[in-house]
Amino acid sequence: MPLLFAHLMQTGFGGFYDGIAHLFLTPSDLLLVLGLALLAGQQGPQGGRLLLTLLPLSWWIGLAIGQRWGLDLTLALLSTVLFTAVGVLVALSLRLSVQLLAFTVAGSGLLFGLINGFTMPSASSGLPLDVLGVVSAVAVLSVLISAQVAATHSTGFRMAVRVAGSWIAAAGLLSLGLLLKA
Repeated sequence: MPLLFAHLMQTGFGGFYDGIAHLFLTPSDLLLVLGLALLAGQQGPQGGRLLLTLLPLSWWIGLAIGQRWGLDLTLALLSTVLFTAVGVLVALSLRLSVQLLAFTVAGSGLLFGLINGFTMPSASSGLPLDVLGVVSAVAVLSVLISAQVAATHSTGFRMAVRVAGSWIAAAGLLSLGLLLKA
């Protein structure tokens, strides 16, 4: 799979905003963060706190490793299977153990950070602004969504969360079909 599907977006506003745009313009990244936020919110406040702690940190570590290695990989099949599985978990509204949720969040963050790191230029010194932008966007989006899901207890809202999970899973299955067809 060519790097065309995971390149850094150029907004013209600088590295920080390029990083933010990358999250919102890369469907697999966005669907994963949305799915993990919904899943963590379904687990209650403890799940949201775990997500806020682990996802940005693991994404940042993955970015640093990916920039260091500089490999020409996108791991499209693995990343698509991962966000599809997260969507299925949300749709099923399963109660996960803390350890399983932590493993899912940290593993997802590392993998997607690694993929993003392959495509982002590394700075000669200090923290690249695009990395800071991506990690900030991941943290803000995940905490806002998971907090809302954890705080709202109405049946209709819970059903809407499950429907959103099923749509994430459906998008993943469609993507898998396109990947396997090629």
